[in-house]
Amino acid sequence: MISRRDFLIHTIKGIAVAALPLSAFEIINPKKLFAEQNNGKNVRWVFLVDTYKCVGCGLCVKACKQENEIPYEANVTRTWVERYVLTSDGKLHADTPNGGRDGFIDPRIEIGHGKFEEIKKGDIKKAFFVPKLCNQCENPPCVQVCPVGATYQAPDGVVLVDREWCIGCGYCIMGCPYGVRFFHPKYHTAEKCNFCYHRITKGLKTACIQACPFGARQIGNIKDPKDPVTKIIMTERVGILKEEFGTKPQVYYIGLDKEVR
Repeated sequence: MISRRDFLIHTIKGIAVAALPLSAFEIINPKKLFAEQNNGKNVRWVFLVDTYKCVGCGLCVKACKQENEIPYEANVTRTWVERYVLTSDGKLHADTPNGGRDGFIDPRIEIGHGKFEEIKKGDIKKAFFVPKLCNQCENPPCVQVCPVGATYQAPDGVVLVDREWCIGCGYCIMGCPYGVRFFHPKYHTAEKCNFCYHRITKGLKTACIQACPFGARQIGNIKDPKDPVTKIIMTERVGILKEEFGTKPQVYYIGLDKEVR
């Protein structure tokens, strides 16, 4: 007897995912943002990353793996840290060895396939770290393309994945413009950051926030004008990733550099 999972897999095989109709992005206007979010619901989780405070130690990545059952040695992770190095010749170098799990103890830039690029200290014009995670988009493409409803958006905005329903088709992985989704090495279902939903819904901090010794990560409720994170988003200059896709990501960055993609 064929299982429900196998039946659905065979049913959707051969179906092409249509191109997502993504709206144009508008420059972040704090007042308009608050008005759009204030739709009668009490909570809308948002994340704030301060790139000035991130030192690339990797403690957040370790904590995330441990908290969310991601094998330590697997080359996948729900959150990761990227290193960017801009040299005086205008060339941009970027890497994230093991997702930044072990920090960036090697000054060489990993370029893949076990190869590294040596950069002289005198040639470095600028260097910084950028933590990344699921952006919990207001208009999530992954929800749109999931054929079985395994990826869905909770009332508070967090996009979740039901492992029991996921059939491993990979459409959501292909549909995410931020590359935050992957197949779980053990369960073989779609996986990504969910803001440690099991923690924040109980009033706890996410594992990565709790592990960060420098306060580079914060989570808050954009619906609450008194929330410290909301105050920062509304009063300081913050940026988002890949605004041109119109997904309205809910991870905001302080000190986001134009070189970051």
